[in-house]
Amino acid sequence: MEIILAEPRGFCAGVKRAVDILAITLEKYRNKCQVYVLHEIVHNKYIVEDFKRQGVVFVNSIGEIKDNGGVLIFSAHGVSKSIEDDAKSKNIQVINATCPLVSKVHKEAQKYEEDGKELILIGHENHPEVKGIRGRVSNPVILVQTIQDVYDLQVKDSRNLSYVTQTTLSIDDTREIIAALKSRFPNITGPDLKDICYATQNRQNAVKKLTEIVDMMLIMGSKNSSNSNRLLDLCISKGKKTYLIDNYSCVDKEWLKGIKKLGITAGASAPDILVDELINCLKLYTKVKISIMHGGVTENVQFKIPNVI
Repeated sequence: MEIILAEPRGFCAGVKRAVDILAITLEKYRNKCQVYVLHEIVHNKYIVEDFKRQGVVFVNSIGEIKDNGGVLIFSAHGVSKSIEDDAKSKNIQVINATCPLVSKVHKEAQKYEEDGKELILIGHENHPEVKGIRGRVSNPVILVQTIQDVYDLQVKDSRNLSYVTQTTLSIDDTREIIAALKSRFPNITGPDLKDICYATQNRQNAVKKLTEIVDMMLIMGSKNSSNSNRLLDLCISKGKKTYLIDNYSCVDKEWLKGIKKLGITAGASAPDILVDELINCLKLYTKVKISIMHGGVTENVQFKIPNVI
């Protein structure tokens, strides 16, 4: 069986930065105070469980933090201003691991509001990034998830609208919704499509190419990972048998029967070690040849670690 690896796959720059921030913080404060993370640092079960074993405490609210001398890290998804204010009211050090691309959306939303615009957010209900964006502006934000939502929109002034998007959506995910918004509201303003997260789009483009040449796809990623689920949706839409798995132990040998070419990719929050373990597992079942897909994009984006650590 030939295994063809998607290129790019796995960690994006924002996820790597957040994981590195937590690792550096833990090393520095391990024997001094408790290290907390608000929500999951990134949406990956392996990463979260690994940090839990090292003593990191993950909390769902600031109120769960009882140790006022600890260190609190905000996850890559970003938080609302009210959560940031609550954290500052406690005697704890706060380190912000919000992805810079998410922070950029926060600033865009704030600028549109300052300009007097009613704000529309393209994203998924209850996703932590969406909650954070909504909580960065003072006025209510209208959430749009589908084209039908656009048709159903009721706004105050159709000539005074702006939109922003959740970063873990791709250009493909948002293009039709943005087109529908512009068709219904010709005066609407928003960021250029090129401002949408590069990593999400790159991974989806790679999967599109890979599904054309393989018999089956395996996607390494957690069930609560937005970008991993979009990869799954994309593969299925291409008519390809596909499985989203947390790790190698999820593989059923029956899946591999009759498969000559297997494509493997990983969501933006899935570490390389999970793909390596998967390949080692597959080697136990059958003889494999491993290659990397042709024509993939090489990502060189890096985000700086904050100086406060």
